[in-house]
Amino acid sequence: MPKHAPRNVMATSFALVGALALSLTGGTAHASDSLEYVALGDSYSAGSGVLPVDPTNLLCLRSTVNYPHVIASRTGAHLKDVTCGAAQTKDFTSSQYPGVAPQVNALDADTDLVTLTIGGNDNGTFINAITACGSAGLLTLGKGSPCKDRHGSSFTDEIEKNTYPALRSALRAVRAKAPNARVAVLGYPWITPAQADRSCFVKLPVAEGDVPYLRDIQARLNAAVERASEETGATYVDFSQVSDGHDACKAGGTRWIEPLLFGTSVVPVHPNALGERRMAEHTMSVLGLS
Repeated sequence: MPKHAPRNVMATSFALVGALALSLTGGTAHASDSLEYVALGDSYSAGSGVLPVDPTNLLCLRSTVNYPHVIASRTGAHLKDVTCGAAQTKDFTSSQYPGVAPQVNALDADTDLVTLTIGGNDNGTFINAITACGSAGLLTLGKGSPCKDRHGSSFTDEIEKNTYPALRSALRAVRAKAPNARVAVLGYPWITPAQADRSCFVKLPVAEGDVPYLRDIQARLNAAVERASEETGATYVDFSQVSDGHDACKAGGTRWIEPLLFGTSVVPVHPNALGERRMAEHTMSVLGLS
């Protein structure tokens, strides 16, 4: 064997060791550095009504440009999106539809990041309040506060009695399945303005006195979501300030939420594409993601 052969063997060995060390430290394996990101939640997370629709599960009416997809595309995270329109807290731990697994099944100890919106469908809070107040507003041609007069504190009572404890249970289930993850729970962007606007009645047929009533119901729901988040070690992403002025009564290009009537989405009173992007951007800002 030539005299320089051992040197070549040593050089080759050092090169192999160096390559192995580089791969273990992530020097060349950029894919291994990406966040393992799981998106849970209801239609506000799914982006229901925003095109294009994810064809893999049409029951959930999940958009491929919802806020989880925006976050993943901007951070390079590896996304597993199991968001589903109409989801309630119970659907985190039980099947929402045949063939649709409980949402927490997507989580494991390797999950780095979890985002979600949930709670608005429990007790039918959103749909029942919007339907009740819209119907009452049409009957009075937008005058008075017929919805508040009839329903009083019933919606907020349900939130405190049922939704709040259900939120805590759902978030504890998330934590149990993903003990090492950072969990971000998003509040719901404003649907109505703080005060009645007569020009809004055509889009959102709610009586003048019921506009702040609906907003208070949403505020109480968001407060319950925030409390449950804090009690389970999750980060609450507050939209009360950044979404102000972007409610369903505003013009297209400004509003984040589509109105009940004459909107551009097949799913009214839900975020549009702009709303989903802004939800993603604010969440990334709160979490310090780039």
